[in-house]
Amino acid sequence: MQFWKMHGLGNDYVVIDNRDQKIQDVEVGELARRLCQRRFSVGADGLLLVYPSQVADVKMRIFNADGSEAEMCGNGIRCFAKYCYENAIVAKTEFNVETLSGIKPVWLTVKNGEVSAVKVDMGAPNWQRSSLPMAGKGTCINENLEVDGELYKVTCLSMGNPHCVTFVENVDEFPVDYVGPIIENHPAFPKRTNVGFAQVLNRGELKVRVWERGCGETLACGTGTCAAVAAANRLGLVGGKVTVHVLGGDLQVEVDKSLFLSGAAEKVYRGTLFKETQK
Repeated sequence: MQFWKMHGLGNDYVVIDNRDQKIQDVEVGELARRLCQRRFSVGADGLLLVYPSQVADVKMRIFNADGSEAEMCGNGIRCFAKYCYENAIVAKTEFNVETLSGIKPVWLTVKNGEVSAVKVDMGAPNWQRSSLPMAGKGTCINENLEVDGELYKVTCLSMGNPHCVTFVENVDEFPVDYVGPIIENHPAFPKRTNVGFAQVLNRGELKVRVWERGCGETLACGTGTCAAVAAANRLGLVGGKVTVHVLGGDLQVEVDKSLFLSGAAEKVYRGTLFKETQK
């Protein structure tokens, strides 16, 4: 079974064409856990699988390193789009991808037959608590959340998957690895949540770190980047075009009726997986 190892600003994935469904649903979670285990396997933040679609050009399924299925991933979909184009699964530079959070249009920048960048229509944020889901009714915009005895101002939204964003003065020195998992598993979020820690540099720049549900802190998170920009824009902290500095590099986000995410996608290598045989 062939695979590509790919990354979007260090947010890395194993990508497999599963249109023939050689990987059955009952196997996917365990396969994701095994393949994503660093040092003992390929190692990645997640597993991306290609499926045929009846409503779009192609379908993407995303599995986190812990085996749980994610609704959407901004870095993952850019890698997925590059994989589909360069493997002739889709022969267009503009096409639609079916995800668990809906159909996402993508636009490819192609140079010498290779995809150098991908722009994704990430859709509009949903501010209702029920969309995450989150305990309570209505919205959660700059409200208090008690975390280990301290109060944090948080803004919560869905970008097809749940996000809780808090703004900090110095994100580089913030204890993301301590606070992140506490908020991820906070009782307010019955299905857990991704957690974004954002620092406003100016009206056109943010610095963001994301603790991803089921993965831990990653070098980049596309939906987390969009969530941070959406929250900052709603609070009047940034304008409509924002460069976001994440640990793995820079992403660009445009705010309109939808959020548009642009950034690179890279192939690291391709390889072959062999099914273990019983001795």
